[in-house]
Amino acid sequence: MKKHTLTLCTILSATALTIAACSAPEEDTDAQNTSESTTAESHEHDHDHDHDHEGHSHDGMEAEEGQTEVAQLPTRIVFSHAGGLTTYDAKSGDVLDEEDMNAFLRLNDAGNDRHVMVTKGDNFLTYDTGRITKEHGDHNHYYTADPKLGDDKIKAPHAGHVVHHDGFTALFSDGDGVAKIYKTEDIGSKDAKPVNTVKTGEGHHGVAVPLEDGSVVITKGTEDERHTIQHLDKDGKVLDETTECPGVHGEAAAGNGKLFFGCEDGPVVFDGSKFHKVDVSDYAGAEGYQRSGNAAGSEESNVILADNKTDKDAEHEHPTSVTLINTEDYSAKKVDLDGSYWFRSLARGPMGEALVLTTDGKLNIIDPDSGEITKQIDAISKWKENEEWQQPGPILKAANGYAYITDAQKKELVVIDLLRGKETDRYELDFEPTEMAVL
Repeated sequence: MKKHTLTLCTILSATALTIAACSAPEEDTDAQNTSESTTAESHEHDHDHDHDHEGHSHDGMEAEEGQTEVAQLPTRIVFSHAGGLTTYDAKSGDVLDEEDMNAFLRLNDAGNDRHVMVTKGDNFLTYDTGRITKEHGDHNHYYTADPKLGDDKIKAPHAGHVVHHDGFTALFSDGDGVAKIYKTEDIGSKDAKPVNTVKTGEGHHGVAVPLEDGSVVITKGTEDERHTIQHLDKDGKVLDETTECPGVHGEAAAGNGKLFFGCEDGPVVFDGSKFHKVDVSDYAGAEGYQRSGNAAGSEESNVILADNKTDKDAEHEHPTSVTLINTEDYSAKKVDLDGSYWFRSLARGPMGEALVLTTDGKLNIIDPDSGEITKQIDAISKWKENEEWQQPGPILKAANGYAYITDAQKKELVVIDLLRGKETDRYELDFEPTEMAVL
């Protein structure tokens, strides 16, 4: 493991902000992991001291070897790039770990605020960011350790979507159409075993969303077509299904617990027991084509942000509008933008704001209820979407009240305080980032 410090340029800005509010060219929504982090905090998480220390034993809570107890967990950023993985501290700019891996690597939040799932070919790998939380009575203790890549591999032919939801994490294998579902808290443990394995029958580019009661919402299909989504109980019995989702791709969870799935004729929303088709006829293209295969949800909003593609014949469509889906009344509206975007351009802010990074280099902040663009912040240089989706391009992530945006061309990471509407940090990188996870 190597350690060094990145160059940090602090940019001062007087701009103020009032908050008004997947593994193929089909592009993935995994990076959203059902919902963006929506806690309005600083780079660290506040430690709750509202408990009584008198007569309260802390025996057994001492830091283990290699761990350091801290008052707050630091934000850590993991990048994948042509040379492997690089992790650094978001506040200090210290590079904490470098893993040499000559492979195309995809990153997804495992859901336990500590681990990142690394997709490498036919395997899921587990990366430990070294952010450790230990429960102790009515409060937690926090520790840090050196980040490291785990030794264990979870075999999965053509490893695909990773979704954490309701305390479970689902790993979907496109090669055989199998979803392995783990308790999220078990991810990273040497003895972690799936609590359920769901077989869909045939390999396809699919997704599974686990629910609290042990049931799962999962896609069915083949390599050639897919249009079915099923709700299965923990024993595999079909509780409900819809076949009205051609080209089903991607998912996101709303604050009310309802689930969004993208289709090619308007999305589908699952309310916990039934599927509902969303009418997008007001802005669909020819023959009713409207594809929203990439989406971002928020615990703070019942509205889903999704892309809006309406040209069925386009080889590479570059949309200049997004769609907002209200999961309460199953309505949708289009929001026009000043530029295009791609599947790594969508995120959600600390109060549920819809965030879109457009090709003019601006971060657009949208009120999810009204659809009004409430703020545009200059973030990176103008850019164009690559013909090949695997090539490095801009990435937008949001966590802890900040937006993290990469400029692949300039090898930079820009950090924007979403509550104050100002750029706080700009880091020079030694690589062109492909994917990013922020914990």
